[in-house]
Amino acid sequence: MHDTYPSTMGTSPTHSAHSDNVSIGQRAPCLAQFINLASGANLKVGQGLHSCTGAVELAPSFELDGRSVSLIDTPGFDDTTKSDADVLRMIAMFLAETYEHGKRLAGVIYIHRISDFRMTGISSRNFKMFRELCGESTLRNVVILTNMWGEVKPEVGEARAHELATQDIFFKPVIAKGAQFLRHDNTRAAALSVIRRILQNHPMALQIQRELVDEGKDMAQTAAGAQLNKEMMEQIEKHRKEITAVREEMKEAIRVKDEEARRELEAEANKLQAEMMRVQNESQKLATDYRKEKERLENRMQEMSEASRREQEKANAEYNQQLSGIRDQLSQTSANADQQRAELEKQIDNLRIGHRGGGEGGGGFFTPIGRALDGFFRIY
Repeated sequence: MHDTYPSTMGTSPTHSAHSDNVSIGQRAPCLAQFINLASGANLKVGQGLHSCTGAVELAPSFELDGRSVSLIDTPGFDDTTKSDADVLRMIAMFLAETYEHGKRLAGVIYIHRISDFRMTGISSRNFKMFRELCGESTLRNVVILTNMWGEVKPEVGEARAHELATQDIFFKPVIAKGAQFLRHDNTRAAALSVIRRILQNHPMALQIQRELVDEGKDMAQTAAGAQLNKEMMEQIEKHRKEITAVREEMKEAIRVKDEEARRELEAEANKLQAEMMRVQNESQKLATDYRKEKERLENRMQEMSEASRREQEKANAEYNQQLSGIRDQLSQTSANADQQRAELEKQIDNLRIGHRGGGEGGGGFFTPIGRALDGFFRIY
């Protein structure tokens, strides 16, 4: 059976009752709350200004209309605990690793608060990064989901939704290419309705998965990496101009012998210089850190695979020993002892069922690579 999965991202099936259906979501206005509603999970939901977590989080799978659905949350590009480069590496590594092991995305969710009275520069930037991750060909599997409808008057919410859907500077271009524009009223029924829409999609790989895996590109060469690099270069240039302006002011402070102003301006210049160096380092590390982390994950997966093989061999030996013992008892049982024979045969059947269940591994999320990924990423 070909393993595939639907995804949600606000950053990841074949139509079989046993396929793994996964939702990946970038932590926009808390996709974790949506995931908890739909799956009954207990992912952390941020209440303040700080991000609730900086890790990829996988909720326990659940059944929906005969399908096994798993929902995934990822850090957003406005995460307060990690840089954008760190977030991109984490998302990319997760998506690349799962794609290499046969996983496909049937849907991606981007959540936008209808309570926001305007789409900020940060929101526009986050959606631009999200779009570069997905790629144009995957937009028909994207769901743009508005939430927080209870925070605004109905007529205000409707007006904002109309503007978001019909203005070129907002979501109109992606809707025109097949993205669905839906609303969420913070109920489980609404969340499940969205997931049912996703399950109807044809699974597809995201652009960054094709770039990293199929095309063998470095992180910085991907569309998302190039976009982030562009933004970092613009940020560096901005800081450089600010430093030049501050130093000109310092010269004037020195000329008029204003020592207090000179010290304040010097501190500001040093702060800008440090921030510029940080951004430069992030840009340089974008590709190299990804390769290192990817290698570390692959090494861990090899270790986990070897450990799993040893565990399976041990389980098989124990199974064969138990089975042999029961068969010996069965062969020594009198033909007339029907009840005893039936009990022993039942034990054999139970033993076989238990061994099959254990052999298929309950490997957490992505069987057979579930154990390795579960150990590398945060799974609840």
